[in-house]
Amino acid sequence: MSAKRLIIFSPVILIAVIIAVVLPLTSTSKDKAAMRQSDETPVKSLNDTLTNDMSASEATEGMDRMIERYMKQWEIKGASLAVMRNDSLLYAKGYGYANREEDEEMTPGHILRMASVSKLITATGIMILKERGLLSLQDTVFGPRGILNDSIYTAAIREKSKFGITVEQLLRHKAGFTNSRGDPMFSTRDIIRQFRLDGPPDHETLVRCVLTRPLGYQPGSWQRYSNFGYLLLSMIIEKASGTEYETFIKENVLKPAGCHDMHIANNYYEERYPNEVRYYMQSGSEPCEEYNLSGRMVERCYGGNDIRGLSGAGAWCGSAAELCRFVASIDGKPGIKDIISEESVAEMTEYFDTETFSLGWNDTKPTGEWTRTGTLGGTSALVKYFPDGECWIMITNTSTWKGPGFTKNTESLFRKCREAYGSALPARDLFSLGSDTREQ
Repeated sequence: MSAKRLIIFSPVILIAVIIAVVLPLTSTSKDKAAMRQSDETPVKSLNDTLTNDMSASEATEGMDRMIERYMKQWEIKGASLAVMRNDSLLYAKGYGYANREEDEEMTPGHILRMASVSKLITATGIMILKERGLLSLQDTVFGPRGILNDSIYTAAIREKSKFGITVEQLLRHKAGFTNSRGDPMFSTRDIIRQFRLDGPPDHETLVRCVLTRPLGYQPGSWQRYSNFGYLLLSMIIEKASGTEYETFIKENVLKPAGCHDMHIANNYYEERYPNEVRYYMQSGSEPCEEYNLSGRMVERCYGGNDIRGLSGAGAWCGSAAELCRFVASIDGKPGIKDIISEESVAEMTEYFDTETFSLGWNDTKPTGEWTRTGTLGGTSALVKYFPDGECWIMITNTSTWKGPGFTKNTESLFRKCREAYGSALPARDLFSLGSDTREQ
């Protein structure tokens, strides 16, 4: 049996060895942490600086009362309003409650789900990729020469017309997709059952499933509003940029626009962001089955649908004030530097006819009036850009029985407020309180 040599270190030697080994590692970790901290210096967000008091004045008390009556009429728990004129933020105020159970008042710094207003952000991302030469609006989406040329999609396609779908057709809701079997983005339970899935589909699985269904019309021949089309655009952004969708949008769209507190929303109350509101369904709304077929009954706004899965079709959340800032960066006005070219602004807002959607916007008129709406369980959002350069944005944390039709009522409220109190809004720029990218 061979003898084993026992090596004994004295306490002094042992301590010296530990110091020699651990100290450099500790110093390296601290150096790296310091480098990360310097690279990730927090940017001053508009939401951190705005308060309700900044937009409180005797001159606009009558407008406040109009808005409060409107909220009472529609049983809205809370709403955030922001008004911009010629790229200057004049007014930003919260009304009612951000979280009634916690007695938390709404402020302009709260963020809310903005639903399909997200499509305007996604469309802007597409235009930026176009300007960089990474795609064309006439590029096809599927097939060997398409952007989403993955074999799993090609194999699922049986109709040759699908290979002709273009990026522009997706932007204008003219790609042939309809909701005849339910909106794919809001019928997860049915898709799990129909395709015998183990759980909620990821984006790739959802696309593969939907591509097996027949189109509702020949691409380009008609239009039908399609949330699914904007999911495809989100995936196109990922493929063309080589970057995850949310990361690309934050780094290349929102931050250059001066928006530092917008995020892809989560599904449940427990997953909300620190300054995110609580959402409420309208009176009489019944619990529904959870989107993932768990068997649980949930509030529609918290688990009834896969909000995060909407991606660029409807998942962004942010404040009305920062949303104004984003609009200012794509409106062609000289006050705030645009993040897209003059040609892209014109292309996004070009008017054709009443049967053609604009790029990202719901509707743009030859007069210069632009509209973008959004509705989800627990929220309603309206962006109204008027020909005189004034933009009004309201986002609520409560549903109404009118669903998407409620934005027409909010538009009417905007017009009344503009007529009665537009001249009383102070001539100032609250954007100057946050990080600024104004033209010099």
